[in-house]
Amino acid sequence: MVGYGFMGAAHSQAWRTAPRVFDLPADVEMSVLVGRNADAVADAAAKWGWAESATDWREVIARDDIDLVDIVTPGGSHAEIAIAALEAGKHVLCEKPLANAVDEAETMTDAADRASARGIRAMVGFTYRRVPAVTLMRDLIAEGRIGRVQQVRASYRQDWLVDPAMPLGWRLQKEHAGSGALGDIGAHAIDLAQFVTGLDVTAVSGVLETIVGERPLLGSGSGLSGTAAEGMGEVTVDDLAIFTGRLSSGALASFEATRFATGRKNALAIEVSGDLGALGFDFEDLNVLHYYDRTAPNATQGFTRIVVTEAEHPYVAAWWPAGHMLGYEHGFSHQVKDLVEAIAEGADPHPTFAEGLHVQRVLAAVEESSAHDSRWVRVGAPAAD
Repeated sequence: MVGYGFMGAAHSQAWRTAPRVFDLPADVEMSVLVGRNADAVADAAAKWGWAESATDWREVIARDDIDLVDIVTPGGSHAEIAIAALEAGKHVLCEKPLANAVDEAETMTDAADRASARGIRAMVGFTYRRVPAVTLMRDLIAEGRIGRVQQVRASYRQDWLVDPAMPLGWRLQKEHAGSGALGDIGAHAIDLAQFVTGLDVTAVSGVLETIVGERPLLGSGSGLSGTAAEGMGEVTVDDLAIFTGRLSSGALASFEATRFATGRKNALAIEVSGDLGALGFDFEDLNVLHYYDRTAPNATQGFTRIVVTEAEHPYVAAWWPAGHMLGYEHGFSHQVKDLVEAIAEGADPHPTFAEGLHVQRVLAAVEESSAHDSRWVRVGAPAAD
């Protein structure tokens, strides 16, 4: 695994846990954790269960005993590491968004396509797909339980940047993050809407806003928090993104991504309305799916609260008895399960790099729209002059 920040902890927990919970078709060995600071990465490796640590990812990728590379670094380094790993014959799991720009994502997808022809698999980490309630939502929509999808509302709201004294971490710098709330959390809302409906976002109209334009420089950081150093630096990404999307069926979707939603800690929410019913999910109540059946008698219509902890529900049978809740970390274990099974079966795991590329094109279209008075932009269209 290359990288050892917040996502490194989550992925490490998944690599440790998934083989002990699921009957995987291959053994998993947590061989090497890679980071730039030798002492810090060694400490992380010992804490998280990696056999050894290293500071040069190129040397690690060249090793014969490495079969898979998990990339959890900032987006600016994804392309270089992923392409090198795929060309070296290693399977790749890459955190979202796939890259910082469309051209990088296209190059990565081309490399993944070439690797797939040689039996090498690549997957992008849109982990929220693996929340059992979200997977169940996808299944119910595919079964026709809400009929024809007519409208989608998706949002990802957090508040960890409301304080203007929060230091200038890498997520607030375009050269490292690509974009702000749009790419960091808006990418999840886009992928979730496309995943559960089976429809692509084909055009967008949106606006981006940077609410706090300057912040204290970062002294030290951990996860999403940090301590300030002397001096100030410019925020070069967006704090807030609001946009409308046209889906491939013609239906409309609304999206919001913000890190300034005071009081909202990790509120990834989606509601899909159809002509026969509706489904709703909010990650702040992640074991629950809300279902409205419009075909029921008028006297008994209303949203049903489904607690998604039954053995019949996706992924749940491997865990606890009914009613014993799952948490944030379980989606990462489910991601490991699906990836290892796909590799063993010789199949491309989902989401593929091509799916990640489409999300990247949606992000770019939103930026293009915001830069041109929120005009409608077709996803994948060349940028305007």
